[in-house]
Amino acid sequence: MPLYHKLGSFPQKRHTQFEKPNGGLYYEQLFGTEGFHGHSSLLYHVHRPTQVKEILKSYSVEPKIAIGKNIKSLLLKGFELKPEDDFLDSRKAMLVNKDCTIGLAAPRQSLRNYFYKNADADEMIFIHKGKGKLRTMMGNIPFEYGDYLIIPRGMIYQIDFETSENRLFYVESFAPFYTPKRYKNESGQHLEHSPFCERDFILPNELETHDEKGDFLIKIKKEGMMHEIVYATHPFDVVGWDGYNFPYGFSIHNFEPITGRVHQPPPVHQTFETATFVVCSFCPRLYDYHPKAIPAPYNHSNIDSDEVLYYVDGDFMSRNNIEQGHITLHPKGIPHGPAPGAMERSIGHTETHELAVMVDTFRPLMVTEEAMGLDDGQYYKSWVE
Repeated sequence: MPLYHKLGSFPQKRHTQFEKPNGGLYYEQLFGTEGFHGHSSLLYHVHRPTQVKEILKSYSVEPKIAIGKNIKSLLLKGFELKPEDDFLDSRKAMLVNKDCTIGLAAPRQSLRNYFYKNADADEMIFIHKGKGKLRTMMGNIPFEYGDYLIIPRGMIYQIDFETSENRLFYVESFAPFYTPKRYKNESGQHLEHSPFCERDFILPNELETHDEKGDFLIKIKKEGMMHEIVYATHPFDVVGWDGYNFPYGFSIHNFEPITGRVHQPPPVHQTFETATFVVCSFCPRLYDYHPKAIPAPYNHSNIDSDEVLYYVDGDFMSRNNIEQGHITLHPKGIPHGPAPGAMERSIGHTETHELAVMVDTFRPLMVTEEAMGLDDGQYYKSWVE
């Protein structure tokens, strides 16, 4: 996301003295990605951001794999995931590979007793149910139904929920999230044919600056382990920052679908990309307008990707018996397409009101034990007439 943003106060020249009003200097921190090559921001702290007082404990949070090499199409009933009070406890990995973790969460309470940092992966959190505020060391972002939250790796954050019924779909990515290259010109501005533009992003605001010493618990996820670490100062002590690496939001309702006379392929729905997978948004749109058009998608072979669809709302015209919160997995190696009757049923319709998020991974996904607890057990047979 080549978008410059800034909050608070910082010196005119980087890597120079920035004096506090009552004496002393603020502490500069480079917050970057992909070494010193990718997007970065410069943050200015009241206290040194390096003060570790204690490491309390470390424990494994690696998902348990039920199917390592999968060929079966699956349907997971996501809303059957039982809610839990704690934010991290509620997060359950469903599908994983070496590039990403795809999961569900149903937290009942705000994350307030500790801070969280994912040291390995950028996070995309899709808000299916719930409303609140993402609080980070770089500012706060309000969120509601339909919002994507993109949180760069290394970001310290908490989440405040205004609601107790919260349903989240999330992806942890070991490569950074970007908007698709084909939507942008050489300097990074979104082009006129892009289905969204810079105006649509929800940028951090309301910078919290806490000048506090004490014991502040941060849970850091790294290499499949959770480390509980006590810092000597409040992690939200930034007085100002500027740059290109920061959390942001984007509403799926601001995605403007690309349509045509005949059925358009899934890449027209693409919203984000990484080096290892893409994310697409299927939104309410007009159907194809060729007089002989078939609105339902054509059968296609999964040769290069595992396809994951998370169903959010509306009538999913290509499938039968699909409900909110369902996840379907169509693994590479088997063609898939509309359910029996869906192609014929779609002819003559002029629009759809479906809402869904799709993740296509370039490497196969493994299925976790948590996922098998939500599996309907029959979906792979659903194309048999």
